Amino acid sequence: MNTDKIYAESIAKEYAPKEHSKIIALKKLDAKAKRPANIFAYTFGIVSALIAGTGMCLAMQVIGGTVPYMILGIVIGIVGFAFCGINYPIYKKILENGKKKYAYEIVELAREISEGK
Repeated sequence: MNTDKIYAESIAKEYAPKEHSKIIALKKLDAKAKRPANIFAYTFGIVSALIAGTGMCLAMQVIGGTVPYMILGIVIGIVGFAFCGINYPIYKKILENGKKKYAYEIVELAREISEGK
C-alpha cells in the first residue's frame, strides 16, 4: 500500500475546485432555518440555569447566609426554573417561524433534487 499516494490524493481533494451541489445547498438552507432557534435555546437555557443556580446557592446559604438572602434565593430559584420551563415552548415557536420562512425554498430545492433536474 502506497501511503504517500493516498496522502497526496487526499490533499489534492482539499484544493480541487468543488462543484456546487444541490444537496449541500439544501443542508445549508435547513441549518439557516434552524440556527436562530438553536442559538436562542442554548443562550436562554444557560442564563436560566445560572439564575436558578444562584437562587439555590442563596437558598442553601452557600452565599449570603442570612434569612432574607434565603428567601430571596428561593424567589430567584423559582424564577430561574420558570425560565427553564418556558425555554422549550419558545424554542419551538422560533423554530416554527424559521421553518415557515424558508419552507418554500427548501421544498422547491428538495423537489428539484428528487426529480433529478
